[in-house]
Amino acid sequence: MADLFWPGDERAGELFGQGAFLAAMVRVESAWLGALVTAGIAPTRARADLDTVVGPADLAGISAAAESGGNPVIALVDLLRTRGGDAEAASWIHRGLTSQDVVDTALMLCARDAVGSVLAECDQQAERLAHLADLHRGTVMAGRTLTQHAVPITFGLKVARWLEGLLDAREQLAGVRLPAQLGGAVGTLAATVELARLGDVAEPAKAARSVTSEAAAALGLDDALPWHTNRSPVTRLADALVATTDAYGRIANDVLVLARPEIGEVAEAAGRGGSSTMPHKANPILSVLVRRAALAAPALAAQLHLAAAESVDERADGGWHVEWSALSTLARRAVVAASQTTELLEGLRVDRDRMAANAQAAASSLLAEQASIAAQAADGPAERLADYLGASEQLVDAVLARYHGGTR
Repeated sequence: MADLFWPGDERAGELFGQGAFLAAMVRVESAWLGALVTAGIAPTRARADLDTVVGPADLAGISAAAESGGNPVIALVDLLRTRGGDAEAASWIHRGLTSQDVVDTALMLCARDAVGSVLAECDQQAERLAHLADLHRGTVMAGRTLTQHAVPITFGLKVARWLEGLLDAREQLAGVRLPAQLGGAVGTLAATVELARLGDVAEPAKAARSVTSEAAAALGLDDALPWHTNRSPVTRLADALVATTDAYGRIANDVLVLARPEIGEVAEAAGRGGSSTMPHKANPILSVLVRRAALAAPALAAQLHLAAAESVDERADGGWHVEWSALSTLARRAVVAASQTTELLEGLRVDRDRMAANAQAAASSLLAEQASIAAQAADGPAERLADYLGASEQLVDAVLARYHGGTR
């Protein structure tokens, strides 16, 4: 997908795009119809594979019609019933569902694919960071606090801290629950229970719950009680996506600082970051774009939290509607940032000599804390920066042990 306002958006492909959302809504209708048949509520002839009935060519028409009802489901259902077989069979399409069921569940389907993409990138990133942390566990550099020299650290420790933040984010994202939302008009399953009763199905309420479970299983989503006005599945997902962009932003910010010409301790891979007017420029553009995503993501999550707080009655008037675009945008940007961070780390160039030279030039400042402590103990000051690294080795080992211990 082309997006001049967000360079790199094409890295997300169709994930959480318009076509993916439309296809997901169709999958929800198809899975529900199949579940009605399985439960004996709908006749066997009503079963239909709807996945090929509506496609990308229908996007424009459904989009144009969506304004009339405030969501795209109404137009989609009309189209599915027109193309979904004989009139009696087609009449079972969407029976027992409401628009919010279809939209919410389709959002979770789109989210699952986006989350899977980010998690795969996290695994590649963690592997690369673990390698860098081990490789540079003894690479001394200046530690900086509040932009000024502090005490010596190693680049391996800095990378281990990147890795720890990434593992935290990955753990949060992997733990997100993605439930189907299937409750009917106000989340009571009243229509499905009534359909089961009219069809002489034993224990209609139990049958209705079996339909939701069957449909969720067919879609590969968690079975859950209706969550029409409980928007925690959306906000928890948003928070987890922001946790990943937070971790990416942390890495990008360090690279941007260390890549400044006057520091020159790291650099992105060659081939990007040119200027339209200055031929000498090699801007750390991947870091710039990753930082952009980290800056934008929290506001999108805040919008989703605000929508959750504004949820009212059994379907929010506007609070629900604002979620769709915000969640799609947040997810796509997280996917893009994940891809860019992987490329950044794979191509990251580390200048050990420059790190050593910068640290040595500031040795008196970097060892000032040690000198003050040594003076109180009547000991002599450290002669080498490497003598004042504290427990850096053990700290790196602890993060690497977590990585190798199966928290990936």
